[in-house]
Amino acid sequence: MSRQGLQSLAPGSSGADEPRFSYLGPWHANLIHIDRRKCVLFVNDKTLFNFITPDVPRPVIRDLDRLFKSYLSCVLADEGFIEADRARILSEYDEIGFAGTSSKSVLGSMNELAFHYKYHILEAGGVHSPAVPGIIRQLNRMLMSAIQEVFPVKALKVVY
Repeated sequence: MSRQGLQSLAPGSSGADEPRFSYLGPWHANLIHIDRRKCVLFVNDKTLFNFITPDVPRPVIRDLDRLFKSYLSCVLADEGFIEADRARILSEYDEIGFAGTSSKSVLGSMNELAFHYKYHILEAGGVHSPAVPGIIRQLNRMLMSAIQEVFPVKALKVVY
């Protein structure tokens, strides 16, 4: 998972099979470094809803699907999604497959988000700053041209 190895987390997909239906569809993950710490940036294709997992050790990165679901649940709770909606969203990702991507729109959005995360996290004092959840909320309220100048959190709430 580096800039060359961007991954798509698709519900019920093994990379070769067609993924099963889901409302949100695939997510992308990218390993970025902030202050020499490994962080994983997750971005949803459809809504550009995003979050970062800061300072992730290598063994945890190898269990990417568990990392994704754990943080997604926390970020959704922080955004005010009730337990039933969080469970419904997470149920779409009971089985996760991995595949590469060539979506220039998503790649461009991920590059922009990675830049903003690096800047804001370093300004807040680093990857262990208590400001990281607030930064995630802030970046989900940033207008994104790839989704017609809509906030990612608003796009997610429209889907659900």
